[in-house]
Parts: sequence; C-alpha cells; structure tokens
Amino acid sequence: MHTLWTDMFVLTLPIAEKILRPILVYVFLIVGLRLAGKRELAQLNPFDLVVLLTLSNTVQNAIIGEDNSVTGGVIGASTLLLVNYFLVRYVSRHEKVERFIEGEPDVLIENGRIKTECLDKEAISVVELEAAAHKQGFASLDEIDRAVLDPSGSIAFFGKKPGPDTARHDEIMKRLDELSAQLAALKS
Repeated sequence: MHTLWTDMFVLTLPIAEKILRPILVYVFLIVGLRLAGKRELAQLNPFDLVVLLTLSNTVQNAIIGEDNSVTGGVIGASTLLLVNYFLVRYVSRHEKVERFIEGEPDVLIENGRIKTECLDKEAISVVELEAAAHKQGFASLDEIDRAVLDPSGSIAFFGKKPGPDTARHDEIMKRLDELSAQLAALKS
C-alpha cells in the first residue's frame, strides 16, 4: 500500500524541471501555431484536427518527462494554466506584442474579388471559403463584398447588398411611412 501512495504523489524529477518543461513546450507551441497559419486555429479540416490531436500527444512526454505522478501532473498543468493566464493578460495590454504574436488580419475578398494569393498563403480553398460563407447565411461568394480572416482564425463576411434583416427593416419602415401618409390624408 505504501508504494501506491509513493508512486502517485512522490516526484521523480526536480520541481524546477517540472515547471520549466511546460513553459518551454508552451512557448514552442505558440511559435509553431503562429508559423503554421491562422487556419490551424479555427478553420479546421480533418487533416488539421488530426495534427492538433497528435501534437498534444507528441508533446506530452516533453511536459511530464519520466514523472507520471499525480503531483507532477498537477504541477505541470498548473504551470501551463498560470503561464497562459499571465501571458494573455500581458498581451491584451500591449497592442504591438499582441499583433506580433497573433498576426494581422488578412483580406480574402475585396470589392467582391477573391484574392487568391491570400487564400493560397493561408492554405484556404475556395470551397472552404464558400462553406464558411454558407455558415454565415450567404448563398454564394457573389453576395460578398469583403471577407477578412481574423488572427483568431475566424472569417468575417460583409455582403454587397443589405442583409435579410436590413431589407425586412426597410420594408417595415416603408409600410409605416405609407400608413402615416394615409392617416394624414384621412385626417385632412
């Protein structure tokens, strides 16, 4: 029974190493994902998902080393959470650092014209772009005036013509104006 508790809670690596390993892997992953492009963050296809899942398994041993104790796992996880907590707060207060780490938005469609060089750079196909537009309520890319790939990996679409809500609002306002004019005519 004594070895059960020892195996679960006694560290086989120094605490400093248990703290340093997750920090190094965290920094490596931030740099690696930044270099891999924005699509790795939000626009996942099956290939990207497989890479991210196997990536987490690949770096697991680099984080825990030869220590499989609960204590070691808690120290590693706590270190990752703390580093992320402080880094996110630091970056959110320093715009230049945020732009450096996260990158700039990329315009994928400008004035209704697809910028194929930007799609190629971000490894996004026209089919993937159309699928993202459909998710946001556009029937085709012909309806889009501008599309921007944000540093977070999400794509914002801006239509050429007023959207359905705007068209409905305009129709209601037009009818209200007509009713007001009819009421004014009846009063006089």
